[in-house]
Amino acid sequence: MGYQVEKSDAEWREQLSAAEYDVLRKAGTERAFVGEYTDTKTTGVYKCRACQAELFRSDTKFDSHCGWPSFYAPLAGDSVEYLEDRSFGSVRTEVRCANCGSHLGHVFDGEKYGNPVDQRFCINSISLTLEPTED
Repeated sequence: MGYQVEKSDAEWREQLSAAEYDVLRKAGTERAFVGEYTDTKTTGVYKCRACQAELFRSDTKFDSHCGWPSFYAPLAGDSVEYLEDRSFGSVRTEVRCANCGSHLGHVFDGEKYGNPVDQRFCINSISLTLEPTED
């Protein structure tokens, strides 16, 4: 699959920490309740940690109490891509950065969190970089 940002495995390993590489490039998952953005209320834009593409805005972030940052919508429909994930004996929808193909997390439907679209983008903090909005 062709992405706007493409790097060799060696280049990704050089750019990212071991933990970032595991999640972003190998579709790992950080432990629940340890990510730096799980409970953040800062206003701003969340970008892909691998390529800095804008992905989510703080005004779509909500408290899901699941242990990872949760958003109800990506910044723009084409900022993320969706892949069927059949790992762990279930079918889930993986969310990746549409700009570089890095793993971000998963999206879940119909959990009744009361947000406008009834979706929860469950995203690894380590996949994101928050750029605060200046007041």
